[in-house]
Amino acid sequence: MTEAEPLTEQPHPVPVPGWLVALCRWFAAIGGVALLAMMLMTVASVGLRSVLGWPIPGDFELVEVLSAITIFCFLPWCQVIGGNVLVDFFTMKAGPRTNHALEALGDLVYLAIGVLLTWRLWHGAVDFYSYGEQTMVLRIPIWWSFIIAMPAMALLIVTTFFTLIGHVGKARA
Repeated sequence: MTEAEPLTEQPHPVPVPGWLVALCRWFAAIGGVALLAMMLMTVASVGLRSVLGWPIPGDFELVEVLSAITIFCFLPWCQVIGGNVLVDFFTMKAGPRTNHALEALGDLVYLAIGVLLTWRLWHGAVDFYSYGEQTMVLRIPIWWSFIIAMPAMALLIVTTFFTLIGHVGKARA
């Protein structure tokens, strides 16, 4: 297993395996494509509505699905680069070990939340699939968006585990 250099964007960097950084980057790219598609579709729908008087049918449904995909795909990348919101007002003067210990605590909580959300996403996907739940206009099965959300959450769990281990190691050093 090769390790990548600590990412400089992170306030308290920890080494993360290179394969994990690459996988997170790929998921972020998928999220970026979904965001771009959502943007282009919204512009086209607004343009059609103003010029021809009719929007793209189901545009709001597509925005809902693409928003979910975008958010879930960006979560692992945000974790691996340390891009989550950090309030360091009280810890600015603390030493690196203290900051890594606090980061480890935050990672532990985030890991628990990630596991909980993934578990509930699974149950939600099974329910939506069994009920045949669809969007109102386009009849897109709701569970389809879970196909991307659950692997993204699994990747977030793995990423958070690695950052947790890194912060614990640096807090003990």
